[in-house]
Amino acid sequence: MILVKNGQIINPATQISLKADMLIEEGIIKAIGTDVYEDTNEKGEMQIIDAEGMIVIPGLVDVHVHFRDPGFTHKEDIITGAKAAAKGGFTTVVLMANTKPPVDNTENLQSILEKGKKTGIHVESCANVTVGMAGHDLVDMAELAAAGAVGFSDDGMPLTDERIVRQAMQQSLLLRKPLSFHEEDPTLIHNNGINAGIASSAFGIAGSPREAEITMIKRDIGLAHETGAVISIQHISTAEGVELVRAARAAGYNIHAEATPHHFTLTEDAVLRLGTLAKMNPPLRTESDRMAIIKGLQDGTIDIIATDHAPHTQAEKEQAITDAPSGIIGLETALSLGIRELVQKGYLTIMELIERMSTAPAQLYHLPAGDISPGQKADVVIFSPDKIHRVGKFASKSNNSPFIGEDLPGVVYMTICDGEIVYHNTADF
Repeated sequence: MILVKNGQIINPATQISLKADMLIEEGIIKAIGTDVYEDTNEKGEMQIIDAEGMIVIPGLVDVHVHFRDPGFTHKEDIITGAKAAAKGGFTTVVLMANTKPPVDNTENLQSILEKGKKTGIHVESCANVTVGMAGHDLVDMAELAAAGAVGFSDDGMPLTDERIVRQAMQQSLLLRKPLSFHEEDPTLIHNNGINAGIASSAFGIAGSPREAEITMIKRDIGLAHETGAVISIQHISTAEGVELVRAARAAGYNIHAEATPHHFTLTEDAVLRLGTLAKMNPPLRTESDRMAIIKGLQDGTIDIIATDHAPHTQAEKEQAITDAPSGIIGLETALSLGIRELVQKGYLTIMELIERMSTAPAQLYHLPAGDISPGQKADVVIFSPDKIHRVGKFASKSNNSPFIGEDLPGVVYMTICDGEIVYHNTADF
């Protein structure tokens, strides 16, 4: 039994914000109030956590992470990825399926889910849309959904065959599972990971033009309207892409969109300063694109914040700009960047930030998360929004972050999953 006392409880699922105590018993939130411990006769067995000056929220939910397991576990594995998630305040993660071998069959999916059960947090997984991520043949989506896939994505490999996309949407609608799309047309890209603009010119390469994203978002929104499918546009990076989603949602289409912390924080200027540590797919673009993403988060056009946590080794990132892999880690800095870039600058309230990082992604993927009402499972995070930490020591196996050395606000004190403490920060408190 755990009693969390004196915390500011924020629950986006019910739009409640109040200073109160929370009683957790047998993995469930038993009560919230000012005298919740008076009805129990087991005070001697109770762990009391004083959350004075801290905020108590639902466990964060990241629906776009890469744990590199199987195939690339020298970068990250399910155990270390889960530790990074817990340190960052995430109690539920959804893995992308671009592993080696890929998650295009039930055997691979079930192996991943079984490993996830040993982590202390909730590890879910998407399955691939196409066999071998080759873009030609649809996987057995019904079989994979029955085996536990919470959604479908060939993230990392854009789907260029419109026929396959339409078939996948028709199947996903029947299965009530979302499809998540990596929107970059490879036929328009010469050097991925760097925006075609100031950054690409500085390196003397062609880069990735914004049209590569815009054209595919436009196509997939049209197909979603035609089929009625529920889709999510992953890691949106262009102002035009945001506007396409905004218009589609206004028209009543069931379209969702993700923004990453790095896309609402950085621009292509970061590539000039940091090189490969700021190389990612889709690339960092211009200040006007960054502000369009923030505006999309403000008005609900972009309803999900997801990290696209993408670990790579230092040796890989030290290669030339055209050879180094794209991507950065993000689980341990996401909440802090949301506080600094969105809350402290007045774009979102803390309630709105947590809603986009917990309740909304949980709802899209039909996950039992993002709600800390009495009777719900006890996935809870306690954090200080004002305490400062210096980025540099990671629970992840990798350290490919452009934020190393920065002082960021927002420090997680404790992460509780299913009523068990899975992360406790004793160093900073």
